Amino acid sequence: MTDVTDVTVLSGEANEHGYKPFSIGEFNFSRDEHFVHVTWPSGTHVTAAEPFLKALMRDVAWNFFYGTVNFDAVLGTTNHYGNVDLFAGRFNEAYRKAELDHMENFPHDEIKATFTAMLSDWTNATFDPFAAPMETGSAYGAKSGNNDAAVTRTRVTAKRMVGMPDDEPLRTDESGYPVNRAFHDVDQSQPVVEVEPGYENEVSAYNFFAYLSRSDVTWNPSVVSVCKDRGVHPADYPRQRPRRVVHPAERRDHLGSRGPQDRYAQSQGRDEGGGLCVDARRHPPPRLLAEAFDAARVGEQLAGDPGHDRSRRGIGRSGQVLSPAC
Repeated sequence: MTDVTDVTVLSGEANEHGYKPFSIGEFNFSRDEHFVHVTWPSGTHVTAAEPFLKALMRDVAWNFFYGTVNFDAVLGTTNHYGNVDLFAGRFNEAYRKAELDHMENFPHDEIKATFTAMLSDWTNATFDPFAAPMETGSAYGAKSGNNDAAVTRTRVTAKRMVGMPDDEPLRTDESGYPVNRAFHDVDQSQPVVEVEPGYENEVSAYNFFAYLSRSDVTWNPSVVSVCKDRGVHPADYPRQRPRRVVHPAERRDHLGSRGPQDRYAQSQGRDEGGGLCVDARRHPPPRLLAEAFDAARVGEQLAGDPGHDRSRRGIGRSGQVLSPAC
């Protein structure tokens, strides 16, 4: 996580439920025992505390991800690398028609600091927003302690490859990473590598699936191998990944591009939301085309035609299973 300790966070005194209110720009956030309340000059929004905190956790842990994270059909963020859009109703047809939508752009460190403080104050000791469902706990009720140990997890980022000398270590029982309950059938044996003298710092191998089976969180990709500008960053799937995350579905380079037609498009002079007016979860965000649509993952089943797939790759394929060749 990025160090944002030098940024001022605007917060108030705790309310009768024990939670502090927060504000950034013209957005104001508060929560009670069950709901999060968001206000801005032209409108208001109320959403359940648990899904809000799960989306907030992903924004904080992923540094606002590769594109758009929708908290729900109204609220979300879009990362522009160095600055972040915070929007409310921007891609919601009802809010747009009623002229209740609002969007502001903030420096990365400012919004990251605000979201980090909000996540810390609003996450109770009984709740882990990154855990699998049976370990998640409850986000509801009056304030009861905190779970900073969970919400400040540091994502594994290997320099070359996990298990290499002076790099991220392998996960073991002794290091605090037991096998996830969903993967007890995964072989935990490690390959035997016989290295010629002088190449001990260059050659290594490890059991990739065993490493993945010991992830302590769900859908929090770790960078396990890096070669020049390419990296391998897998995640386990004991549950469906958050549906409100718009990201490169099959990343083939550092932008997830499949060809020149899918790279960033020019959109100067075009209103970002004017051509959308829908929930951004089912539509590529501005300047990011097919590589960012919210498709089914490789190996998972398509629930139905992606309604706003610009390149029409998913049409007529409802119920089929995606493969890397798709």
